[in-house]
Amino acid sequence: MSITTPLSTAYPVNTLMELKLKGGSPPNTTTLRGLIYCTDEVSNSIVLKKSLVHTTLSSEITVVNADCVLEKKSLDDDLVDEVEAKELAGVSDLDELKLPLPNVSRKALEERERRAVRLAEESFSHVNQKATPEGQKIFDKLLKACNEVVWKGESILVLKEIRVDPPYTPENCTLINVAGGSSGLNVHSLERVKKIVMAAQQKTQ
Repeated sequence: MSITTPLSTAYPVNTLMELKLKGGSPPNTTTLRGLIYCTDEVSNSIVLKKSLVHTTLSSEITVVNADCVLEKKSLDDDLVDEVEAKELAGVSDLDELKLPLPNVSRKALEERERRAVRLAEESFSHVNQKATPEGQKIFDKLLKACNEVVWKGESILVLKEIRVDPPYTPENCTLINVAGGSSGLNVHSLERVKKIVMAAQQKTQ
């Protein structure tokens, strides 16, 4: 039983390589040069990164199926000069490629994933499919200004004390009855909300 060499061993990360691939124009091969960015054993893929100069893009990423590689060779000093090597790798000093890769914290990655999911869910909750486009724009403006803004049916609740009803004009902004009556602070907040709604309306017209 033959033992297959892991891709991470055959194609070390941060190594400048030239890969000759099956297919392409006659003689039915394609040659790629670049920096091994990463490998994936599950998809049997090699990710090759090539820095781009004189363009608005920083680099070009190519994903290669390892089964398509006919020949590979490391780009040492005999095959490429230092200037070309730096341009391919996108570094100012080739010694940067020798630095060890930073440790990846699984806990940190999971936390980033949870935060991304939470932000996506919050963003989705801010969209009301029943509201008019104008109403959604008013909601978005109020959310940026007041932060504590939620939908209740087709009405918008701001700071739990002000309700903005369709068709979302300043005249449709009212204080919600709260225990102890309306304070001066509540009235001030209401006037601020009305100004935001009016400004948002003018921009949508």
